[in-house]
Amino acid sequence: MGSDYPSKPMSLYATIWDASSWATAGGRYKVKYEFEPYVSEFTDFVLDGCAVDPIEQVAGTTSSSDCNAKKEEIENKEYSQITLRGQKAMKWFREKYMYYSYCYDTLRYPVPPPECVIMASEQERFKETGRLKFGSIPKRQRRRRGRGRKQINNVESKELQANM
Repeated sequence: MGSDYPSKPMSLYATIWDASSWATAGGRYKVKYEFEPYVSEFTDFVLDGCAVDPIEQVAGTTSSSDCNAKKEEIENKEYSQITLRGQKAMKWFREKYMYYSYCYDTLRYPVPPPECVIMASEQERFKETGRLKFGSIPKRQRRRRGRGRKQINNVESKELQANM
């Protein structure tokens, strides 16, 4: 590799973690593997981070202070901060579409994971399972179930009783 490495094509491999057995309404919605492989292509892609040798990481010889300077540099970059407009948009989206959060799932995670920021206003919307409390879904999002079929069955049963 040496000095030629940056001029050569490079690839990044990642795995997709399938949480559809528990994270999608108790497994109601499964991952559609017929659409795999999941491939993304990027142009002028730049990664900021700290290079770590996987062998050293497993052996426990990598010092955490090795990456502290790089971490501080990344945290001070413009893209690491969300604007006020972005915060408002994120809050709106979370209130409208989020119905589960592992951060509020105290049954599975008695101590919230370190990346979680617990907000009291948001926490009161969720049960200890991390799912929304009953009635927390705005009316415009609720689905109507079986209304038409129930009415048809009632009409049919009344007609049958009248004919007997």
